[in-house]
Amino acid sequence: MTSLELGPVLRHVGTTTATIWVETSARCVVEVLGTSAPTFEVCGQHYALVVVEGLEPASCLPYEVRLDGELVWPLEGTGTPPSYLRTRAEADHTGRLRFVYGSCRYPPTDDPELEASLGIDALDAFATRLMDEVAAADDAASVLPDALCLLGDQVYADEITPRTERWIRENRDPDDPDGPGLEIADFGEYSHLYSESWSDRELRWLLSTVPTAMIFDDHDIRDDWNTSQAWRDEMAGKPWWPQRIRAGLASYWVYQHLGNLDPATRDADPLYRKVLEADGDVYDLLADFAARADAEVGQPTGVRWSYRWDLGRTRLLMVDTRCARVLNAQDRLMINDHSFAWIEESASDGEVDHLLIGSSIPWLMPPAVSHVQSLDEWAAARGSKLAETVRQAVDLEHWPAFRASFDRLADLIRGVASGPAAPATISVLSGDVHHSYAAEARWSSPTRSRVYQLTCSPVRNGVPWFMEYVFALGWWRGLTGALSRVSRAAGIGELPLDWTTIGGPWFGNAVSTLETSGRDARLRVERSGARGGLEAVAELPLT
Repeated sequence: MTSLELGPVLRHVGTTTATIWVETSARCVVEVLGTSAPTFEVCGQHYALVVVEGLEPASCLPYEVRLDGELVWPLEGTGTPPSYLRTRAEADHTGRLRFVYGSCRYPPTDDPELEASLGIDALDAFATRLMDEVAAADDAASVLPDALCLLGDQVYADEITPRTERWIRENRDPDDPDGPGLEIADFGEYSHLYSESWSDRELRWLLSTVPTAMIFDDHDIRDDWNTSQAWRDEMAGKPWWPQRIRAGLASYWVYQHLGNLDPATRDADPLYRKVLEADGDVYDLLADFAARADAEVGQPTGVRWSYRWDLGRTRLLMVDTRCARVLNAQDRLMINDHSFAWIEESASDGEVDHLLIGSSIPWLMPPAVSHVQSLDEWAAARGSKLAETVRQAVDLEHWPAFRASFDRLADLIRGVASGPAAPATISVLSGDVHHSYAAEARWSSPTRSRVYQLTCSPVRNGVPWFMEYVFALGWWRGLTGALSRVSRAAGIGELPLDWTTIGGPWFGNAVSTLETSGRDARLRVERSGARGGLEAVAELPLT
């Protein structure tokens, strides 16, 4: 009998449609709520997307998964509530919406010492609480979040668990000088990572029930991915890198990207159509596509991994800040012109009450850190090898390290925030930096929208103890002022806006919830406690 290897994962949900992703043990037909889809094959693995259509807006239905007619989900004996499929309300909906977000989730391990150092998984703790709430509720829809936004580092291809290390040693020689050592090498090893990360009981149920939007960050591929042209040149010299980058982007396309897209966009994708029409393994198709996507880094156009979800009168723009980069010294951009034009168009398309911009890496860092990153970019562009070494050593690769793009995003947000149809709030949701904080932005001329940087990281990982002092120091006005004077002396333009922290920094494993209702918005930040539950560290009104 064919088995359900991974999933179901509830992905893009519209007012009348819902997309469910699965991985199966063999070729089969997958059925959900009377709708079926055949699997496609990648490196001997089998996947399907089932798009259920004709649903009622704002409805909430329990669902099952069948493979070739055999019931495989829900799993017996797990003690979890049913999985639900909840459609969106109509576009003019102004009722309550809840967005749960976070990033950087290191998977469960079988190493007690490592488990103790990583701490309680905040997303697992959130899922456990939600299961209890759903089981106790008369109406599951009343307690379910509207979206889960995973903002990068869903898997760690360069920092594997002890269990995966043993598995790799059983399957290949990690000491091969032409191989990646104890890092992920190919698509099959990536599929092992996703299985390791998404198989635990709590997370598997959560992903089956809450529509999940995802975007990659560096560890989904490798630390410092596309931080600079020097980094790309170094990686190009490694014999194992071409296979690794193809496998990384191909697996991201299968496990994350496909489900991000609405059905019309996905069906119009030539690659997706070729995959569905193919007879047999399609990895060569995906590897060719991945190679082109990687080669287009640095070009004015390229593959657009960014996407948009509209939920009532709240809009989510998930932005690729890794593969859309331009890394020429004379034209260094976080996002190429083609993709940025799409962001600008999507941000100003119609009226919304709240605009959310998902960026795996923060736009507004602690101000002193922002100045350091811009100064490092300035020095590296003038040939400083020390600046390039520091950039890679301490991850000086956030929006301020791409100063032209930082300013362009500031201009975009100010324009939307000042327009006649300005949202009540504009929030940049980010992760990556292994601590959480909320900051409010202000320009010299007041805007009609309130603008925020809302950062939540990690879901489950650590940060060196001294970084707590570094990040705290980054908000110190005295240091910020001194670095601002150095920046002006170097000829770097003034920052186009000011921002101050309204909460944090907080350290530890955390998830955050942004709740909107009409033109009101609130933020809740919760940290995993010593006993396994979640403890609220902040409740902040944003309007």
